[in-house]
Amino acid sequence: MLNISENNKINQSLQGFKTMQTLENKKDYKILNKIIISVSILGFCIFFLPWTQNISGSGSVTTLKPNQRPQSIQSVISGRIEKWYVQEGDFVQKGDTILYISEIKEDYMDPNLVANTKNQVDAKKQSVQSYESKVESLNSQLAAIESEKRLKLEQAQNKIKQARLKIKSDSIDLIAANTQLKIATTQLNRSLQLNKEGLKPLTDVEEKRLKLQDAEAKIINQENKLLSSKNDYINTKVEINRITAEYSEKAAKSESDQFTAKSSQYDAAAQVSKLENQYNNYSIRNNMYYIKAAQSGYINRALQSGIGETIKEGTAIATIMPSAYDIAVETYVNPIDLPLIRKGEKVRVWFDGWPTIVFSGWPNASYGTFGGKVVAIENFISDNGKYRVLIAPDKDEEAWPKQVSIGSGAQTLALLDTVPIWFEIWRTLNGFPPNYYKKDTKPSKEKK
Repeated sequence: MLNISENNKINQSLQGFKTMQTLENKKDYKILNKIIISVSILGFCIFFLPWTQNISGSGSVTTLKPNQRPQSIQSVISGRIEKWYVQEGDFVQKGDTILYISEIKEDYMDPNLVANTKNQVDAKKQSVQSYESKVESLNSQLAAIESEKRLKLEQAQNKIKQARLKIKSDSIDLIAANTQLKIATTQLNRSLQLNKEGLKPLTDVEEKRLKLQDAEAKIINQENKLLSSKNDYINTKVEINRITAEYSEKAAKSESDQFTAKSSQYDAAAQVSKLENQYNNYSIRNNMYYIKAAQSGYINRALQSGIGETIKEGTAIATIMPSAYDIAVETYVNPIDLPLIRKGEKVRVWFDGWPTIVFSGWPNASYGTFGGKVVAIENFISDNGKYRVLIAPDKDEEAWPKQVSIGSGAQTLALLDTVPIWFEIWRTLNGFPPNYYKKDTKPSKEKK
């Protein structure tokens, strides 16, 4: 080894080299020592500089709302392409026609299908009205039957009263005839007694005998009348039962016809509803032959081409990019960093192709980055093994550039706690996660 201490000289055999002669100069040693000391002090001071912990992520530019993202225009029904009204790159307003297709299903090929269905609906409506009129007529008929039944029963009740009075009258006449028979019998017996005594002639006896026979004949005749009156009374009661049964049968038949008419009316009404449903479906289907833009935007790409090609329902026809949208960035973070991110956190964003100078630990010293806020965090891991985070522009900072297009790449930095550089180096070497930084939003309590 070389002995180059201050008390020992360089070996005489090495003094001939120019390098050894330069090193022997003590002034150069002093300058080198100052440089080393200065660099050491500077490096030691750098260890205590503040460093903002962050979570980096990469993703792409998207839109904030799902309805503002590129979407496909689909055909609701199957058909055959007849005419295109747009080309790729055209701007279309909401409701503009994109494509016209014709029908390919045999159930809908009739050109007068809608008109014929409308005629069927009108015919069924008239059928419903006819059944309704029939039900009203049966109601009137049922009311007439009930009225006639009531009158017939009143008539039969009057006949019963008459029969009762006739029975009563005939009973009285029978009693009177029995009284006359008793009187005739008494007179005959008296005339016979007087004739035996010679006080009455035989002619008077014969006369009394004729009166007795006449009285007996009247009794028989009166009994026949009484029996006939009773039979009339019984017949009148039977007539009441017959009238009740007859008109009950008529009313039941009328009600049965009424229920049948109502059932037919309800069935016709159901068929009217079904036909109206078909009529509306056919009318709507005719409007679906013209495929229109659901919102204003630019036609990016035609997914179907040519004339005469058939497409099925749900087939994508073209893609459209909405003209009005709110820009956002979707980025992906590692699972270990997910607990450190929450809604409302500040995020720095820069875009591919945009001039940018980024110092991850000193975001304020970076150039070309834009402010953002976390608006949504996906709770299920994506196919790439990371979690998706949606970032919207921060309204308190500079607006994002309008030249950024949907789908371009983007890089993000989620800002966390501010720590010394030595702590960040120590954390990185040990594989520890960044500090969970939470702002204190509660006002401090003043001491009494």
